[in-house]
Amino acid sequence: MLSARSLFQEIVDDDASFQLFCSIAASGESQGGWENARIAALVPDALRGLAPKIARHGADEDKHGRIFRALLRNRGLPAVPVPPETDYTMLLERRGIGLAHDKLRREEPLSEEDVVVYLAHSRVTEQRAADQMDMLLRHFGDHPEVGKALRVISHDEDNHLAYCHEELLRLARAGHGRTIHRLLRSSALAEIAVYRDVSLAVMDHMGRLLRWPAPKAAALAAGIRAVYAYERFSGWHRMIGLHQPERTDPLGGRPAPAPGFA
Repeated sequence: MLSARSLFQEIVDDDASFQLFCSIAASGESQGGWENARIAALVPDALRGLAPKIARHGADEDKHGRIFRALLRNRGLPAVPVPPETDYTMLLERRGIGLAHDKLRREEPLSEEDVVVYLAHSRVTEQRAADQMDMLLRHFGDHPEVGKALRVISHDEDNHLAYCHEELLRLARAGHGRTIHRLLRSSALAEIAVYRDVSLAVMDHMGRLLRWPAPKAAALAAGIRAVYAYERFSGWHRMIGLHQPERTDPLGGRPAPAPGFA
């Protein structure tokens, strides 16, 4: 029977599929780390108080990239190139979601609206990340090889999501409410389509590496499309709501270390 648990177990048990999975994850986290570091450096003066939190967000994502690379090293595997059709971050950028890399490479301060764009985009993508890590943690939190990594990353993703809620609510009270609502909606609708496409691409690569029979590959593809249909119909609403998080100031202070994942 197909399940998220059995699927991930297959991927973890095979060196080639584990190598691709960790390489994709490490690349995405490293891109996120760079983006947040640049945003922190370019925050406008009116929002300079946000810079340390944005930098902390980026430092956490850099740490996650190191964790995935350490998992590869522990198995004696090098990272492999990430197929472009599986590059979630860059595919979102091509759809105009988030801040473009060419803008971040400039030495020009961002506007307040740019920061709102960044936070709205992050609220949507961090919801996805937190949900995925929660699912993996339920099934593999005690796994001897990946359990510790999942616990560290899941804790951080929950903090990142709480931070997005907190800061967007603050900016909504400051008069950005309509812009935030518009950006959240457009980001969510674009994200669910990109997530579908990336999921199909990743499963296609995994299927070839693991030699899945055609009926199994077709069933997984149908499941991915069914999730997209649900999210397009109504599920995307969970990605745009805002509420005061239980964790207050979740990105205040220094990044939490991850011993054993240098």
